[in-house]
Amino acid sequence: CAAGMVLSVLVVLLLSVLYEALKMGKAVLLRRALLALPRSLSQEALTEPQEGDTDPAQSSPSVMGFPILSHRWFRYHVGQTLFHVVQVVLGYMVMLAVMSYNAWIFLGAIAGSTLGYFV
Repeated sequence: CAAGMVLSVLVVLLLSVLYEALKMGKAVLLRRALLALPRSLSQEALTEPQEGDTDPAQSSPSVMGFPILSHRWFRYHVGQTLFHVVQVVLGYMVMLAVMSYNAWIFLGAIAGSTLGYFV
C-alpha cells in the first residue's frame, strides 16, 4: 500500500512539472508567433497613422477587411492551441488529485509545481 502511495505522489509530481513546462513552452511559442506576424499587424497597427499616410491595412492583402496572415503564423497558432488544451487537461488532473484531500498528494503537487517552475 505504501508503494502505491509513493507512486501516486511521484505521478502527481511529474504531472505538475509537466504542467509548468507546458506553461513555459506556450510562452516561448507565443513569442515566436508574434515574431512571425507581418510587420503591419504586429507593430504598425499599434501606432496611429499620420496625416497623408496611407492606411497599412489597405496596402496589405485582406479578405473582408481582415488581413491575410502568413501560413507560418497559422502553424504557431495551431501549436499554441494544442499546448493550451494539454495544459488545461493536466491542470484539471492535478486539481482532481489535490481534491482527494491527501496531504502527500498535495505536497507532491506543490513540489512538482515548484520544481517545474525552477527548471
